[in-house]
Order: sequence, then C-alpha cells, then structure tokens
Amino acid sequence: MTITMAPLRSPTGSDFAALARRINQEGLMERRPAYYVARMSVVALMLLGGWTAFVLIGSSWWQMFTAALLAITFAQVALLAHDLAHRQVFRTKRPSEIAGLVAGNLGIGMSYGWWMDKHTRHHNNPNHDDLDPDVAPEVLIWATESAVGRRGLAGFITRHQAGLFFPLLTLLAIDLKVSSIKALRNGVVKRRALESGLLVLHAAAYLTALFVVLSPLQAVAFLVVHQALFGVYLGMTFAPNHKGMPHPVGDEDFLRKQVLTSRNVRGNRLTDAALGGLNYQIEHHLFPGMPTPNLRRAQPIVQAYCASVGVPYEEAGLIASYRQALRYLHEVGAPARAEHAAR
Repeated sequence: MTITMAPLRSPTGSDFAALARRINQEGLMERRPAYYVARMSVVALMLLGGWTAFVLIGSSWWQMFTAALLAITFAQVALLAHDLAHRQVFRTKRPSEIAGLVAGNLGIGMSYGWWMDKHTRHHNNPNHDDLDPDVAPEVLIWATESAVGRRGLAGFITRHQAGLFFPLLTLLAIDLKVSSIKALRNGVVKRRALESGLLVLHAAAYLTALFVVLSPLQAVAFLVVHQALFGVYLGMTFAPNHKGMPHPVGDEDFLRKQVLTSRNVRGNRLTDAALGGLNYQIEHHLFPGMPTPNLRRAQPIVQAYCASVGVPYEEAGLIASYRQALRYLHEVGAPARAEHAAR
C-alpha cells in the first residue's frame, strides 16, 4: 500500500519562508564549533580505544565484545559523515569534503561521494516513488505496485519483508561497500582515484589487523559480528524516519513535501546521541544545514508553526516508530502474498 499525499498549497506559497525567518531570528542556523569539536573528539577516542583494546586483547573470543563496541563506533562515524555532507560542521565545501572522505572512505569503508549524491537526491524528493533512491524497489519494496510479479528469493523476501527487515539490516554494511564499488566503477563519483585509494587503504588495514591479531576463525567471526551489528545500528537510525509515511505526488510545496513525509522520534538526550539527531527528522529535512544540537531547540518552533498552518506533524516513540514501519512493510507485501496464494 502506497500512501499518497493530497496536494496542499499555501495560497501565498510563503509558509516555509515565514518559518525560515523565525528559525534564522533564533540563530538556529549558526555553526556550533565547540559541540562538533567535542563530538568528534569523543568519536575519535571511541575509535582509538576500540582498536587499542583489539590489539591488547589479542587472539581471544572476547574480541566479539570489541567487535560490538567498534560497530557502535563505526555507526557514530557514519553519523558524523552525514553531518559533514550537510555542511553542518564546516561552512565551506573543501574542509567538509576532506573530513567526509576521512570519516567515510578511510574510517568505515564507504564512498563519501556516492553516499552524498544518493542522500542529496533523497532530501530533494523524500519518499517519491521515482526520485528518492531510498524507496527504489530493491531487496525491500516500499510501494504495492512494485510488490507484484516478483519470483524466487526476491518474491519470498517481499512476502515476508516485515519479519525479515531486521535480519536484512545485518547485510547493510556490506551493501554500502558494494554500492560504493559500483558507483566508483560506473563513474558516479567525481574523485574516483582518491576515493578508490582510500577504500583500498581501509580494507587493507582492516583485514590485515584482523588476520594478524586473530586466528583465521576468530577473524572471520569478528568481521561477521562487527559488520552485521554496524549495519543493524546504522539501519535503525534511519528506519523510523520516513517508512510508512505518505508518498508525495509531486504537487506539494517545500514545507508540506518535507513535513508530511517525515516522522520524528520522541526521546531524550540519550536518544539524540544514539540517533545522531536524526530523531528530529522533520526539522532536519526542513533545515538540512542546521547543526545537530540546534534541532532540539527548533522542534517546538516547527511543531507549533505546522499546527498554525494546518500541516500534520507526525511524532512517535522509538518502538512505536519501528512498529509503524514494519506494519507498513507488511501491508505493502500483501499483494505479493495474495498472488503467491492464488498460484
């Protein structure tokens, strides 16, 4: 089932402009260098501490705990790369790109250029069936019309995709690497030589560390646990944001296109840290360049403004948001299940 949005327009077309003026008057678009220095320092210490522990523990099955710690750390590095791509950290392109390449390509083995291009297209047209790469029919299906006619393994996954959602997230880290390689091979990324070199350096250092310090069986187990948990954590930061929300028809103004397709996750500062601020998805989509710590302050302003102009504002708890996403996946797979039962 695809939920479409009725085309709603402000008579003057100035709804977002008025909100943007208020946000700017509050100083919420201003950079927060002290916050990002502290956050990057913490993530760097987590990374250094994780790999130091890895070396000190040596060849031991206790390294599975190190793998879990580094999975959390890699996800936090990815969330920092997200902020860098939106220029929340640095105002200009060059330092953002350099830091993004270090975090993405060298840090976690993902093409920063490929991901930035993909994520920009998502922001421009969230939940659009044809224009948003995040809802394109691939392993999971997000529109009922794409669910029919699938056969074999793809058909099985579509029929049971709600139940398979979290298990499939264990493959997300591998998918990011495969997609990065495909993008580099197909010329999607501008700095192909640089990005390729950094990805090779990451892979060489990562695999060398595993197979030098650990026994072969431990190295394989570490790789599986680390990459699987990294994928699950990263996927869980993005899953509540748009899944199960309406799909635009292309006739909406900017405010409605961004707000109606997004869902916020209620929580506290621990939630903010765990999700990298993506729990304020509505505010982030309206103001992608807003530094993460300012999103919490912008939230009541945006929510009140949406109420004043009659724009629904969706917010749910973390568990409830996952339930909504899984319920939507189950409903989308209904035609596939009906088709399979009729054979």
